[in-house]
Amino acid sequence: MVKHLGLRAYGKINLGLDVLRKREDGYHEVRMIMQTVGIYDKIDMTCKEEPGITIDTNLYYLPTNENNLVYKAAQLLIEEFGIEKGIHINLRKFIPVSAGMAGGSTDAAAVLFGMNKMFRLGLSREQLMERGLRIGADVPYCVMRGTALSEGIGEILTPLPSLPPCHILIAKPGISVSTKFVYGNLHVKELRPEQHPDIDGMVQAIKNKNLQEIVKNFGNVLETVTIPAYPVIQEIKDAMMKYGAMASLMSGSGPTVFGLFTTQAEAEKAYDRFRHGRESELAKQIYLTNFYNPRD
Repeated sequence: MVKHLGLRAYGKINLGLDVLRKREDGYHEVRMIMQTVGIYDKIDMTCKEEPGITIDTNLYYLPTNENNLVYKAAQLLIEEFGIEKGIHINLRKFIPVSAGMAGGSTDAAAVLFGMNKMFRLGLSREQLMERGLRIGADVPYCVMRGTALSEGIGEILTPLPSLPPCHILIAKPGISVSTKFVYGNLHVKELRPEQHPDIDGMVQAIKNKNLQEIVKNFGNVLETVTIPAYPVIQEIKDAMMKYGAMASLMSGSGPTVFGLFTTQAEAEKAYDRFRHGRESELAKQIYLTNFYNPRD
């Protein structure tokens, strides 16, 4: 048994997000291109003799009970394998919260991985992904990480080749967006054909490692709901394009926006504008990062 583990839980962005239909069970069927980025939360897990799960975090407003996905992840494996010892989880959040970057899901994925290693449960990555789906639709992808096509409700995952390197500017405005609100106000049948991104075209461009074609196929159908409700998202996208981004897109259900830059100098210049220029009023959290692919 391992007494202590320090882990990194990496965030994600969506290079393409399409919604095909709403299922009878209330879930939406999606086709998405998922990509891990270099922004991560830090998770320290410590085994303790007394049973139970305890959590502390650097953000006062995060729950530290069963309402936190890391708690659910630990509890799931404790109950399944009859683990008698307890676990303490120290969670340091750096991925923006409620931002469309799967922060909670990736933390849960890291805890599943950590529990498996700490208590030598012998679960394969695929078995961890299966269990992750019980916690949330994004958790299986966050176990796998890298570049992937995500289908179904997010649980059908096809690994894709790594993307060509580039620089990513990530900006989150000072608002939170309810995923439930976005999907609840998305009327798939009313969308025009051109509002759906070409996911197949992007998959082929990724396989060809053609960054120009990849960005040409960028699209997120959820922008049709989120941008009218929160116009600042479009303002951030426009500002990123103004300062040299190849393309800019909202990630997930928002409100985080990212832009891809071919040179570090352009990315740093845009970063500086969002930190110190007029654009500083648009976003509260700004990051410069890169794609992260664990299989590289």
